[in-house]
Amino acid sequence: MIVWLNGAHGVGKTTTGVLVQRLIPDSRVLDAEKVGETLMDITPGLPATDNFQHWPPWRPLVVETARRVLDYTGGTLVMPMTVLVEQYWREISSGLAEHDIPVRHFVLHADQDTLRARIADDTVLGPNSPFRLRYLEPYAEAARTWLYAQAEVVDTTHITPARAAQQIAEAVKR
Repeated sequence: MIVWLNGAHGVGKTTTGVLVQRLIPDSRVLDAEKVGETLMDITPGLPATDNFQHWPPWRPLVVETARRVLDYTGGTLVMPMTVLVEQYWREISSGLAEHDIPVRHFVLHADQDTLRARIADDTVLGPNSPFRLRYLEPYAEAARTWLYAQAEVVDTTHITPARAAQQIAEAVKR
């Protein structure tokens, strides 16, 4: 099984993912961003883009990587990764379904003021990361149009990452 943690950049997916992994026996964290980083390391580089998810190989490579890891290890993969383009989510989720890999898709939500405050205090990319700020509106648009209908929403506005992880782990165990 895959527990996919989606949501705005800066909402706490990576932190929550580590905590979810600790609560689900026989689970591992697989960050699909590493697949994108591998593509970014190709030289000479792939066609210019502002987001590696736009490269067509990224989506099937995420599917194939997850499938191969699960074939090797079994268990559950916790995958914290923002996907805001509906077509990209369809490619990934249908690719996993073709391999009979069940996916529990969660969206970690926080209101815009909370997201901005978390981004302002970010110690990973630094305060007020232009990258994270640039994706606030695309996240809001995805949430309004398709994302919430495709996932289980966990509102993290007023809860800790540990509490969000506990909610997710309990939902997965049901």
